[in-house]
Amino acid sequence: MREALFVKQNSDKWKSYEVLQTNNPDELAHRFIDITNDLAYAKTFYPKSQTTGYLNGIASVLHQSIYKNKKEEKGRFARYWKYELPLLFYQYRKQIVYSFIFFIIAASIGALSAKYDDRFVRLIMGDSYVNMTNENIAKGDPFGVYKKTGEFQMFFQIAANNVWVSFVMFVSGALLSIGPVFFLLRNGIMLGAFEYYFFSKGLGTQSILVIWIHGTLEILAIIIAGGAGLVLGHGLLFPKTHTRLVAFKNSAKDATKIALGIIPIILMAAFFESFITRHTEMPIWLSISILAGSLIFMIWYVIIYPIQLYKRTQTVNS
Repeated sequence: MREALFVKQNSDKWKSYEVLQTNNPDELAHRFIDITNDLAYAKTFYPKSQTTGYLNGIASVLHQSIYKNKKEEKGRFARYWKYELPLLFYQYRKQIVYSFIFFIIAASIGALSAKYDDRFVRLIMGDSYVNMTNENIAKGDPFGVYKKTGEFQMFFQIAANNVWVSFVMFVSGALLSIGPVFFLLRNGIMLGAFEYYFFSKGLGTQSILVIWIHGTLEILAIIIAGGAGLVLGHGLLFPKTHTRLVAFKNSAKDATKIALGIIPIILMAAFFESFITRHTEMPIWLSISILAGSLIFMIWYVIIYPIQLYKRTQTVNS
């Protein structure tokens, strides 16, 4: 890229970093990382230009500001959940939306395939699971599978499995985002076939009231993990003004924060599945309350709150 074009694309941002003052440590860190990335690019392609000297000056000022405010507050961990993670949800909202769309399309394919091919459910879920569930339905306890294992053993097994699935989905984003799309499609097809199976048995409503007690958090966490994988691959596919390596490092850092951020949600889903879902006799109002509460929390924390937080930060910085 020619130096003139590089300057034209970034000059407004650089000027804003000089003019708009902030004491927010996260914003200072973001600006410093961003400007050092631009500085690294300038040093590589225009080592003796005025642009490189100019960027070096801004980087120095930002470094001093960070050092001056270095007393990392003891609430660093709390700030991550309160500010940093929600802002990452907002910044990478497109990737999360794409992940959601891929999953919904896959679930629709799974449901339609199960509807028009009786063998599809057994192909996806396995003969042993289908036979066991048919036996449970005949006994009048269609969701008895959730009662077979002790609570604590079940919790650790499910938590470990779901964390692993999310980790693989996230890391596979390094394969140019192909990995997350594959895993989203596979998991979506499985869910679609799984749900259609119960609807075909006349247990659709009951399956929602039972399975989605934990499924709401679990499935949405998997979708976010898929979004983190797409973020990881984004740096490789679209480096913009940075070198591909620098862009990948930046996207890997943000994707990792997102992937780590959903672990508590995965653990909560495992807790629900192990300790609560097994109580299939619970009142309908209680089941709906847990399901609705989980859904409302996810919508608020992943969508509504990040938008409000972003608008607030823009107001402060303007």
